[in-house]
Amino acid sequence: MEIPHYYARMIYLDRIKPFIDTQIIKVLVGQRRVGKSFMLFQLMDYIRGKNANADILYINKELFEFDSLRDYTDLMYYIQKHREGKTGKCYLFIDEVQDIMSFEKALRGLLADGGYDIYCTGSNARMLSGELATFLSGRYVEFRIWGLNYSEFMQFHQLEDSDETFSRYYKFGGLPYLVNLPFDEGIVSEYLRGIYNTILLKDIVDRHGIRNVRQLQDLTVYLADTIGNMFSASSISEYLKSQRIDLTPKMILEYLGYLENAFFVRRVRPVDIQGKKQFRVGEKYYFEDLGIRHVIRPFRPDDIGQVLENVVHHHLMVRGYTVHVGRDGDREVDFVAERDGEKLYIQVAASVMEQKTWEREYGNLLEIRDNYPKIVVTLDPLEGASFQGIRQIPVRRFLLMND
Repeated sequence: MEIPHYYARMIYLDRIKPFIDTQIIKVLVGQRRVGKSFMLFQLMDYIRGKNANADILYINKELFEFDSLRDYTDLMYYIQKHREGKTGKCYLFIDEVQDIMSFEKALRGLLADGGYDIYCTGSNARMLSGELATFLSGRYVEFRIWGLNYSEFMQFHQLEDSDETFSRYYKFGGLPYLVNLPFDEGIVSEYLRGIYNTILLKDIVDRHGIRNVRQLQDLTVYLADTIGNMFSASSISEYLKSQRIDLTPKMILEYLGYLENAFFVRRVRPVDIQGKKQFRVGEKYYFEDLGIRHVIRPFRPDDIGQVLENVVHHHLMVRGYTVHVGRDGDREVDFVAERDGEKLYIQVAASVMEQKTWEREYGNLLEIRDNYPKIVVTLDPLEGASFQGIRQIPVRRFLLMND
């Protein structure tokens, strides 16, 4: 096959490279249109760079030519037909593998054969993790692929760091295909609205047999309005009832699970900063892509604080951090980010120029008694400002830090 042009995403290639040519299935997961297919193309090129004669087989369940591959027996027959008369290793790439019924049975058989190096993508977390964990426990590794972070956004669109570039980033989002569209709000919104509808209808409504689509849409509107707010299913239910929308807490939990499994939003739970326990009540949700969020709820200047929180959360996830909300009594820290045994405490605010805001953002960090780095991320242009070891970093600078 002829591989289309793409921009290299070294963040992910560097994570996957150590597993190439191992008897471990590589599974790339993430929301639709975040670039999983193009990561497969990048891996194919890398493998061909090492072995020009590599036998590569690519299957994409979103293409009509593979529509006949309905279940694992169809898949096995197709692969065996491709392999007739061939020897040596086959590099097998399957896009949207969850659309093949009982795919895990085929993967288990191919892995046992020993002649395959297998790479898959998927857009449903529960289906992938459940089947793979059951049939291939310990024999697969999962890589989460996210939309573009800020530095990738500049690379893809060939832009320099500026207020205007950052504004485009948080308004239009980081889906890679936007590089093919003009920065026109109407055109971009139409494209993003199509993706939003596909995720809701194909990945959630059809897959889970939801009858009342309007209720699911109402919930996504609520999430778009409450980025960075701590809430529970009961509190959501009570609020929606006040808007004459009848959704029980049980139903809300189910819908939230479906949205998270489709990589549409990500749940962030609170942890106790001092005692290190994880709370079971209360959680926050952030959007995979802010552009899609703005399709649901058009961006308003008053949203900037919530939007900045979502941007910082996305950056931390792309960089491989585990992220929680920090709780210490009545005080809250926006993000407790951990990676490789190190920790960051981060507060996010549009501005801390007002004394009351400054006292809240810095005060919560000053109460933390350990020596891990503490950062306040804002839109304020102050560079290098610090107070009692707490650094204030402009958001654009934070997003470009090569940590």
